[in-house]
This record gives sequence, C-alpha cells and structure tokens, in this order.
Amino acid sequence: MSKKRTITAVVVVGLGLGLVTLSACGSSDSGSSDGDSKTVTLVSHDSFAYSKDVLSAFEKESGYTVKVLKDGDAGQAVNKAILTKDNPQGDVFFGVDNTLLSRALDNGLFQSYEAKGSDLILPEYRVDEDKHRVTPIDTGDICVNYDKAYFSEHKLTPPQSFDDLVKPEYKNLLVTENASTSSPGLGFLLGTAAKYGDDGWQDYWTKLKANGVKVVDGWEQAYNEEFSGSAGGKKAKADRPLVVSYASSPPAEVIYADPRPTTAPTGVATGTCFRQVEYAGLLSNAKNTKGGEALIDFLITKQFQEDMPLNMFVYPVVEGATVPAEFTKYGPQAKDPETMDPAKIADNRDQWVKSWTSLVLK
Repeated sequence: MSKKRTITAVVVVGLGLGLVTLSACGSSDSGSSDGDSKTVTLVSHDSFAYSKDVLSAFEKESGYTVKVLKDGDAGQAVNKAILTKDNPQGDVFFGVDNTLLSRALDNGLFQSYEAKGSDLILPEYRVDEDKHRVTPIDTGDICVNYDKAYFSEHKLTPPQSFDDLVKPEYKNLLVTENASTSSPGLGFLLGTAAKYGDDGWQDYWTKLKANGVKVVDGWEQAYNEEFSGSAGGKKAKADRPLVVSYASSPPAEVIYADPRPTTAPTGVATGTCFRQVEYAGLLSNAKNTKGGEALIDFLITKQFQEDMPLNMFVYPVVEGATVPAEFTKYGPQAKDPETMDPAKIADNRDQWVKSWTSLVLK
C-alpha cells in the first residue's frame, strides 16, 4: 500500500513571495517539482484557499504532494508567470481571469490539456475549446461595496450604479485598485468600458477622478486598509466607505466575524458589477505534467467546486455543484452584470490600461 504524499502548492500572494505547505501529513518526502514526481506545484494569486480535509482527500487518492506559491494580485501573478514561463515556478497556474486571459494565451503560458469532467462545465464559462489550454474553475462579480454604517450615520443613500459614483454626494468616498496591476481594478475599468463604450469611458473616468477617487496598488490594500466597512478597515480607522471589491465580499464579512452578525455590515452597488471568470492551466515547461493534470482534474470535481464558496467566496462553474445557503443569502450574484467578449478585451485591454494610466494616475 503506497504512503500518502504531501502536495505542496506554490501560490503567489500579496505583494511578496511566500511558500505555504498545504498539507504535511504522510511521508516526510517533500522535495520540489524539479525531478520529483511526488510533488505538484500550484502557482496562484493570494486568494487561493481550501478546506484541509478536501485537499487531503485528493492527496490520499492521487498520492501527490501539493505546494502553493502565492505572488500578489492576479495581475502581478500572471505577469510574473509569463516572465518565468521558460523555467516556471510550478506545474499549474490558477487565477488567470477573463480580463487577462488573452495575455497569458498569446504569450504561450499554457500547454493543452482537456480536463477530465470538463464536459460538466457550464457552457457560458467555456473558452478556448479547440486547444483546451485553460479550464474554467470559478466565477464571481467585481462590484463596488459600501459601508452600511457610514451611509446610515450620514443619512445618505448608498450609490447603486456607475452614474451614481460621479455625483457630488459621493466625492472622496471611493477607493479602487490600479488597473495595470490589479485584477479587480482592471475588471472595474472594463465594466466602465462596457457600460459607456469606447468613446465614453474616458469621460466617465475624468469625472470620477474629479470626484476624488483614490487609486491603490491592489485589493488587499484597498479593502483591508482603505475601506471603512471591512473588519481590517475598522481596525485601521479607514475613511473610504466605497471600495471596488466583489459581490461575495459581504458574506465573507459575516462568516469570518466572531460573533457572527445577523446581517452583513456591507452592501453591493449592483449597478457597478462586471462578471469575472477564473481559469487554471497546465504551465508550459511544467516539470510534473501528470501531477499537474491530476490537480486540474481535482479543481473541477464536485467536491472542490462545492468547497470554494466559503473559502474563496466565488461561485462554482460545474453543473450540479451546490452553493451553501449562507453564501447566497449575503452575496447573491448580480442579475445583470456588465460583460465583454474576450476578443474585445484582447484587442483593447492594453491600450485602455495605457490610456487609463495617463488619465487617472498622471
């Protein structure tokens, strides 16, 4: 009988580089993915999370050890993965989304692999079906969140739309992420481009800048340091009651609170949402392709898909996967989010980001 082997996943987190061992049970044979087929390495952004018993079940069944390397916001993680593609840090990359997908594919970041069980992925989330270089893993909505207490105390109605955010009553209240370094920041930019069109989004941002929008590097800083409605923001005495985050952030505020409140302390401006889909792919030049394939297969199993909502606060993409009641109660998906064809994102993203940088950061 073979021993259980630990899978170490390499995940890219925050603004630095950290190595986290996901499971340490079983054999003490750790090693790296270089020349060690027992270890499979997952590279991701800092929001990759899981239940230990779910990962342990995969480890026991597969016999692999998983490593996770976290390397910042999704935008930073993707850029770093591209720069290191000839000698990748791991075997699988998780967390490239529809806003950055074409950049990863155009730079040859992934090799083809059609995951087992991919026929159960809902059709609206499938992409690259001729080459199968990426596998959809989760979906969620990038939206402006608001601090309920602030708006109640100031007897001010929270904004609900993009149009509302440029009104005088919301001056100096919004913090967003840099569109050139942050996935939610880029998603928010694309949401405005989808809403106002090629000719109107720059005028919108001119108004938003005049209305005092604050721009920071990434989500962690925006949400946990600048946003007054988050648990972290309260501790830091943050003064921005509006933040670009996710529709699933309110349930996180409830579920992680001790004691748990009966209602979420934050709300979502549902007219500011942009639909995001995240993918995983087998990295080109991966040293453990078999382990990488097994790990991707695992990410779309019903077991992992149903584990995601209360760990990563995203929605599953596989048919039949259920979502916990407390997740949907506090963080329902937007009914009519802004969307954009991936081909249009590919054609315009870099120029839009360049124009946005000149307009907003200069």
